[in-house]
Amino acid sequence: MAAADPTPEPHVSAVRPRFYQDESYLHGFLGTVSDLQKAGVLQDVVLEVEGRRFPCHRLVLSAASPYFRAMFTSDMAESRQKTVVLQGLDAGMFGDILSYIYSGNLHVSLDKVQPLYQAADLLQLDYVRDTCSSYMAMNMERSTCVDLYKFAYVFSLDNVRKACLRWMARHFTEVASSEEFCGLSLNQLTEIISHDELDVKEETTVWEAVVRWVQHSRDDRLHHLPSILPHIRYNLLTSDDTAAILEHPLVREDPGSSEVIKNVVQRGASNMKPRFGIGAEEMALFIQARSNRMQGINPRLEKYFSCSLAEIPPIVSATVTSDNEIYVLTAKSKDQLFLLLYNQMKGVWEQKSVVERLPGLLCHQYLLAVDGHLYYFCCDWTNPPQIITLKKYDRNMIEWQDCSQLKTNISYMEPAVSNGCLYLLSSTELHCYSPKEDRWFKRAPLTDSTDMFWTSIALGTEIFHSDLDFTSVSVYDTDANRWQKLPAGKSALEAEDRKYRANLFVLENQLHVYLNTQEPEYRQVLVYDRCEGVWREMDVTLPDNLVWICSPVVARVYLPGVLGRCANTQRTADAGDRAV
Repeated sequence: MAAADPTPEPHVSAVRPRFYQDESYLHGFLGTVSDLQKAGVLQDVVLEVEGRRFPCHRLVLSAASPYFRAMFTSDMAESRQKTVVLQGLDAGMFGDILSYIYSGNLHVSLDKVQPLYQAADLLQLDYVRDTCSSYMAMNMERSTCVDLYKFAYVFSLDNVRKACLRWMARHFTEVASSEEFCGLSLNQLTEIISHDELDVKEETTVWEAVVRWVQHSRDDRLHHLPSILPHIRYNLLTSDDTAAILEHPLVREDPGSSEVIKNVVQRGASNMKPRFGIGAEEMALFIQARSNRMQGINPRLEKYFSCSLAEIPPIVSATVTSDNEIYVLTAKSKDQLFLLLYNQMKGVWEQKSVVERLPGLLCHQYLLAVDGHLYYFCCDWTNPPQIITLKKYDRNMIEWQDCSQLKTNISYMEPAVSNGCLYLLSSTELHCYSPKEDRWFKRAPLTDSTDMFWTSIALGTEIFHSDLDFTSVSVYDTDANRWQKLPAGKSALEAEDRKYRANLFVLENQLHVYLNTQEPEYRQVLVYDRCEGVWREMDVTLPDNLVWICSPVVARVYLPGVLGRCANTQRTADAGDRAV
C-alpha cells in the first residue's frame, strides 16, 4: 500500500507588508478645513466674544484646544448650545487665535503679544503660548522691557523674566530713569537691583534708582526702605558714599534704615559680589583657533590677559553680539559644530546648540552677529563658481535655518557687518546680504585696487579695509555706496624688508590697527585720527606672546571673571595693573 503524501506546507510569501503615508494628504487636510471655514460650510456652533459672532466647527475646535475639547465633550451646558458666549477674551485676539486654529499661521507683533498670550493661555494652546513667550524674550527695547518684565512676573514666564532681567541689567541707567521703572513692585525692584550683571560704573547709581522709586510714592513706600537697603552693595561704595547715604533725608526719616546700613557694613558685606559694570572694560579679544587661547588687550588702559580654553573643543570662529555676548563655534567632530556662549560672571562656556558643519574641502568658517542674530557661513573655494552657504540661528526655536546662497567667482572675500547687513568684500566685488529680505545684492566694488582684501571692520555705517601689509587702506560708505582711500600708517612702511600682518579693530569707538610681525619688538598698535587724517602710534608695551594670526573681536569684558580663569592657567595681569 502506497504511503500517503505528507501535508503540504503553507506557502509563505516573500513580499512583506509596508506602511505608507500620504504627505500631500497631511499637508492638504488643514487647507481643506480652512476652506470650509471660509465658505461657511458645515459649521455647527457660534462662539460669541464681546458681542462679535464667530461661526465654527466643534470638531476642529476640540482637536485644536483642550479647553474646547472639555467644553464640547462633557456634560457642560455649552456642549448642547448652538451659541456659546466666551468671557475674558478680546474679540480681535480671538480672531487671530481662530485664524491660527484653521490655518496654522500666527501673526505676532509687540503691540499685541501680551493679550495674544493671555488668550492662548486661557484656551490652552501651547504652541501659541510658547511662540508668544519666545517672541517677548527676543524682542525687548527700552520702552517695553519693564512692562514685559512685569507681565512675565505675573504669568511666571521664567524665560521672558530672565531675558528682561538681563536686558535691564545691561541698560540699567537708562531703565532706572524711565517712568515705567517707578511702577515696579517691591519684589520686582529688589530682584533687579540684586542682579550681579548690573552694568553700572558706580554703586551709587543703584542707590539713586532706589531713591527715585521710593520718592515716586513716598507715603506708601518709605516703610519698605529697610528691606531694600540690604541689596545695596556697600563694599563697592567709598566711606564717603556710605556716609552720604546715612545722612540722606529718606534714611534719617525712617528709624530702621540707618540700623540696617550699619549692620550690613559692620558684617563687612562679604557675601556681596562685584557688579559687571564695575569690573568690565572694553577690550580687543584675540580668540585663537589653533591654540584655543583667549587673549584680551586695551592699549590705552595698558591692560592685558591671556588664558587657555583647553576645556572646550577646537575653536572655529568667534563673534560678539550687540548685547555684548561672546559666542564661539567649536568643532565637536568633522561633521558637527558646537555653539557656545561665554558666561562672563562665572567664567565658563555654556553650550547653546549644535549645528551641522557646512560642506567643503577647503572652507573658511565664520560666525557673525548681524542685527542681534547669529549667522554661520562657509566660503567653499575648491571649485568655481564658489558657493557661500549661510545659516541663521533662531534663538526662539533653538535651531539653525537655511538662508539664501551666493555664487561668486572670487577666490577670497572678507566679511564685515554694518547697518544691519552682512557685507562680503574683495578687490573686485562687493556683495551685501539683507537679513530682512533674505537676499544678496551687488554693491559698488573697489575698482582701483588689485590688493588682496585681508582685514575689514565696520564703524557706524562705514567699513574700513586694509591689505595684508597695511600699504593700502580704504573705506566704504554703506549709505552712499561709495569708496574712498585713507592714508596708510607710515611707521609700517619704514622697514621695507619686514613683513607685517594688519588686523583692524574698533575699540572705544576709535579705529585701530594691530600690526603683527614675527619679531615681537616691532609689533605696534596704531589709532586713526579722523580729524587730522593720520595714523598715530600708541605708546604701549605689547606682550611677546600676543597672537598675530587672527583678527580680534571687541567686547566689554568682566575682568574679575576672566582673570579668575587665568589664575587656573596662567595669570598674566591684574585688573588694575599695567599689562605684563
